[in-house]
Amino acid sequence: MQALQYSRHGDPRVLQHEHAPDPQPGPGDVLIKVQATGVNRLDIVQRNGWYTLPGFQLPHIAGMDITGEVVEVGDAVARSLCGQRVVVDPALTGVASNSCFAGWGDVYGRLGILGGTHPGGYAELCAAPASHLYLVPDAMPATTAGAFATVWVTAFHSLTEIGELQDGETVLITGAGASLAMAAIQLAQHRGATVIALARTPTKRQRATELGAVAALDPADANLLAQIGALTDGRGVDMVLDHVGGAGWSDAISALAPGGRLVSCGNSGGDNTTIDSIGAVFHKRIRILGAGLYTRATFGRAWEIYAQNAFAPCIDSQVALAKGSDAQQKMEQGEHLGKLMLIP
Repeated sequence: MQALQYSRHGDPRVLQHEHAPDPQPGPGDVLIKVQATGVNRLDIVQRNGWYTLPGFQLPHIAGMDITGEVVEVGDAVARSLCGQRVVVDPALTGVASNSCFAGWGDVYGRLGILGGTHPGGYAELCAAPASHLYLVPDAMPATTAGAFATVWVTAFHSLTEIGELQDGETVLITGAGASLAMAAIQLAQHRGATVIALARTPTKRQRATELGAVAALDPADANLLAQIGALTDGRGVDMVLDHVGGAGWSDAISALAPGGRLVSCGNSGGDNTTIDSIGAVFHKRIRILGAGLYTRATFGRAWEIYAQNAFAPCIDSQVALAKGSDAQQKMEQGEHLGKLMLIP
């Protein structure tokens, strides 16, 4: 098969579109002909060496967002799956013992992730556990299916299961130009919440309001907190969903109403932060919640909602797999607006 892989860390030029061995699924696995895969931040930071998951090995084939057609099944898998279009849960928790991915399910230790620790969707073919497949509706385009994991399930998990967002609440969503935030805007609206978005460029702020945010603000604006106060009658927001991290935490905590919660599901803007006032945290009864990893059950619930509703994933562009280095460079430079999809 042809794959986009790398054998050393570096800039996007280390990615090579070349021949790689076909995956060898176990009795409990399937072989998928990949139709589309999304580019994620993990793909970038593992390639450049800033961070690697425990168990990561070179050479590496990235791609956690996998959709395609099942073309081969293991001996323990129903043959009726052949020919079915599927999306894949890339987190290898709860994998059966007859899978070649067995033993990689420790969330806080040896956690396997397709495209993270094991070969993923940056290839013509990908092996996956049969237990981690979800059927794609006939009318759904491959790029729509491929845009689901991991941003939509992460947004769903963070908003609903960790943050417990309720109908009538107000949520502040940071980094609104990112795919995860765009998914979160739509999901929050679906739950009956009011959304205020933060984004640094006019184009990204416009997109956030088009998706349904009542306001999109510049996080660098000196009057940011006053603007949030005016939008919430001085009360503040009930929740902040933050995937950026870095310097924005102080404003996020200040923007929260008493009893509010800050849900952290990423650190794309930096791993270190400073909080202006610990007192504000305990006086206002602020809860700081780490989203952690979703469960298989959560993936299934999120996919059901996604597949049954007319959500519109924001897709920046479709790029041929052989040009995947260009897509990664575009993400690394922050020039994208929505999901970058690679097509083998």
